[in-house]
Amino acid sequence: MQQLNHILHQYWGYSSFRPMQKEIITSVLEGHDTLALLPTGGGKSICYQVPALAKEGLCIVISPLIALMKDQVEALHRKQIEAAAIYTGMPFPQVKEILQLAVNDKLKFLYVSPERLETNLFLEYLPGMNIQLIAVDEAHCISQWGYDFRPSYLNIAAFRKELPGVPVLAVTASATPLVQDDICKQLQFRKHHIYKGSFLRPNVSFSVFEVDSRINKALQILQNVQGCAIVYCKSRKRTQEVAQLLQLQQITADYYHAGLSNEERSKRQEAWLRNETRVMVCTNAFGMGIDKPDVRVVIHHDVPDCLENYYQEAGRAGRDGQKAYAVLLYDAKDITELNGLSAIRFPSVEEVKHVYRCLVNYLQLASGSGEGQWIDFDLQDFIKAFQLNSHTAVYALKTLEQEGWLSYAEQIFLPSRVVFTSSRQTLQEFEEQHPQLEPVIKGLLRTYGGIFDMECIVSEKQLVKVLKTDLEFIKQSLLQLHRFGILQYSPQKDKPQLQFLQNRVPVEQLFINENNINKRKEQFEARVQQMISYVTGNNNCRSKTIGLYFGDEQSTDCGVCDVCLWKKGNELSPAEFTQLQQQILSAANEKGIVVKEFISRLGSKHKERVWKVIDHLVAEEKIVLSDGGLLKKKINQ
Repeated sequence: MQQLNHILHQYWGYSSFRPMQKEIITSVLEGHDTLALLPTGGGKSICYQVPALAKEGLCIVISPLIALMKDQVEALHRKQIEAAAIYTGMPFPQVKEILQLAVNDKLKFLYVSPERLETNLFLEYLPGMNIQLIAVDEAHCISQWGYDFRPSYLNIAAFRKELPGVPVLAVTASATPLVQDDICKQLQFRKHHIYKGSFLRPNVSFSVFEVDSRINKALQILQNVQGCAIVYCKSRKRTQEVAQLLQLQQITADYYHAGLSNEERSKRQEAWLRNETRVMVCTNAFGMGIDKPDVRVVIHHDVPDCLENYYQEAGRAGRDGQKAYAVLLYDAKDITELNGLSAIRFPSVEEVKHVYRCLVNYLQLASGSGEGQWIDFDLQDFIKAFQLNSHTAVYALKTLEQEGWLSYAEQIFLPSRVVFTSSRQTLQEFEEQHPQLEPVIKGLLRTYGGIFDMECIVSEKQLVKVLKTDLEFIKQSLLQLHRFGILQYSPQKDKPQLQFLQNRVPVEQLFINENNINKRKEQFEARVQQMISYVTGNNNCRSKTIGLYFGDEQSTDCGVCDVCLWKKGNELSPAEFTQLQQQILSAANEKGIVVKEFISRLGSKHKERVWKVIDHLVAEEKIVLSDGGLLKKKINQ
């Protein structure tokens, strides 16, 4: 145990573990399969990083997003811990190099996507790796009853069979009891332990406001609460609109969504992390893997479709333990839209097949081909070309992804790659014939060692600095060299990418499991109703509602949410209760009095207290309240 504390202090600088962390780590070190359910910001990564450092061998970390993997690897490198990630778009030689490092015990952590587990190259190197722990990040993705089902996670069970006896630690911040059970089942847990951290965030005040003007309320909050903030919106267009409105009020704000280039997203994120931008207005594309402890307020300009998404996003507030706020804004229209979501999110099987037919025609994919290809995919152009309903197209693609036919990556970034394909003799002759391209050739050979023998990731901007020229010249020169057959140049891609996981089949052979879709639809509708209950409910503590939803039976009232504060403000002392009771009974004489008039006489601030006493007197049958709001004493009194 002393060793664990030493590791924690050496690499993270902490003197003690957070609640549940030590129990989870001990379970892993004892060889048990373990499910750790910890809230956002609860220190999930430490739960597999510390035990991996305490043992010999390699920890494989399975993660769904490239951005998450990169962030984790960079954080480990800053701690002088050997780690690497393999993700889509890496050149083949670089993937082999990383796998060889893993075989040679030169890595402590290897981050991979679940798709990587079934590739021939990975399986070829697997027997040589000394794997002692498998960590499954965002483990809720394995359950089709969860809010973010990713079919590729189902590959993990087969991967486990290759490593008998190696324990699995599954971590998630958002899994209901149903999903928790499914995680254990799908990961084929043997004797296992489940640890659930408390969902109570005592420093975060959760509030819900029904408003006429969201921007006015958001402005009011941002003017009253100083410090860094996030405003979540449901559409890209709205992020830009809200950011501009905030800027007009002299608030430093910017917007962020998946439609921006990779470079622009990184630039805006860095400005926010450095506090140069105070407010980031964004879609849910922002926030994953970002560890900024001093976010003082998270505002939801629109209502999310489930508590899982809401809690994860709102949970980015106050990770430093200081006072913070999570505020959700809504109006009646939001509730109507939420109730109609399932009809939009779950297109019919016929609609899914129609979109598939349009897709393969749009991509001009021959029957029996396509498997494994990554293809640039312009969703809006596709929708326009076939005059499709945008919602139908998007959610039909999602269904095809969940059914294992394709993978759609909206935020993928593939860096530029170059490999020479000509002989050195041919290259020398070419340089003599095309002297204008010689500097670019020489620049490539000087800057990227080994580029003549293997494919390398290159940076056009780096070549601009080396050759002291402009970016367009570099790009055009590389394209010319590609056309001449001197080298193979694959320009960087940050456009959405679509990959077929199976070859094109005739539409009549496209199997869609309608039974599973209907079950997922039922679960989705149940999650939506829970979200509506959270938004419209004003009797139950917000934090307790969230905790109970995730199966935290120990949840208690937080005392700081809007509901708890309202209850505190309307509590009556015995003396106050007696005084109000006498006033009501005196006013409710034989003629009676209208409740509104009585409250007006006392002042509207006493409204809730008056109703509390009226309800008591009606229950005691001391007064009668008519439908018209008239209060009268009972005659037999």
